[in-house]
Amino acid sequence: MAAPVTVRTGGYIDAFCTKCDLTLGHTVIAMVGSRVVKVHCNTCGADHAFRGEQAPAARAAGSASGAPSVKAGPSWATLMMGKDVDKARKYSMKEHFCVDDLVDHPTFGAGVVIAERSGKIDIVFEGAQKVLVNGAAPPSADPPARAPRGRPNPFRPQ
Repeated sequence: MAAPVTVRTGGYIDAFCTKCDLTLGHTVIAMVGSRVVKVHCNTCGADHAFRGEQAPAARAAGSASGAPSVKAGPSWATLMMGKDVDKARKYSMKEHFCVDDLVDHPTFGAGVVIAERSGKIDIVFEGAQKVLVNGAAPPSADPPARAPRGRPNPFRPQ
């Protein structure tokens, strides 16, 4: 018979993260008695209330709270229909991608760009949707030239 697992502040727990929209590893931040109330997502760094390990049930449109239901975007399978994965461009922060471009990411795999905004793109991958850098300018190879300060050194050849 296995001993019960005790959770403590600073300990590890699996919890649902609404920012990542996944059940991931979290660090316990606050407890009330033996109940976990606040956690820190070890993936995205967000602090939020502990919601358990499962995603909360979606509210129906016109619920008692009056909040509209959230419509999910297109699925990865739908976006990938009719696309040739061999023609996907390798992802790089330096490259510029547009909506509907096929991207090959070294970690997340094949994905499709669904939105583009000021230096960032939203990409739907098979496992999740991610926001990535789009077309970052590479740093300059040469440092900027500095103007001479003070008087010239008479002992140094010009």
